[in-house]
Amino acid sequence: MAQPNEIYDKYLTRAISEINDLTGEILHCERCTHARAMPVIGSGHPMADIFLVKYQARPSELHEGVAFFGRAGAALMKSCQRLKIDPLQLYGTNVVKCGHVRESNPEARCLDHLRRELAAVNPKLIVAMGEATVAALNRAELPLAAPLEYHPGEILEFTPGTQVLVTPDIDFALDEQRLKAEFWRAFRRLGEWYDGIPPY
Repeated sequence: MAQPNEIYDKYLTRAISEINDLTGEILHCERCTHARAMPVIGSGHPMADIFLVKYQARPSELHEGVAFFGRAGAALMKSCQRLKIDPLQLYGTNVVKCGHVRESNPEARCLDHLRRELAAVNPKLIVAMGEATVAALNRAELPLAAPLEYHPGEILEFTPGTQVLVTPDIDFALDEQRLKAEFWRAFRRLGEWYDGIPPY
């Protein structure tokens, strides 16, 4: 009979393989027209409990090719430290993987990637940052998903085994104190949720 550690290792190996395969496909994606930038890949633990997602990559992320690189990522790491959340429980990505996409609806090309990322990581909680991200999750049409509404600070049931915490968009919150305070009020619910996770 397989031991718990062996089972976990098998799940982890599978998640790493699925994320690596998806990363390769994203980096070689030709389904839309890129302009001067490579796609931005997700980052974090491949079996994280917490899946951070915002709508579109910013210039610093495009420069490095990694989601949440730059101001937003630094702000989130500080917030998670304040909430005593283990960074190994985090995975972060964007709905739209590219910047400067010359398409009328770039998101439509990326929803398949997002669905596959969610299936590989299989998080317990998705932190959906911004109205556009919440709308994109609805359009992703995940199996058995309940419709989401944009109510910052609320934790909503989404799919069996996965909830969603809605927050304002971190990228737009960093330059104005009022918006920053609104983001923090919503995001700190993550700490309450995290404290309630069983220790196993």
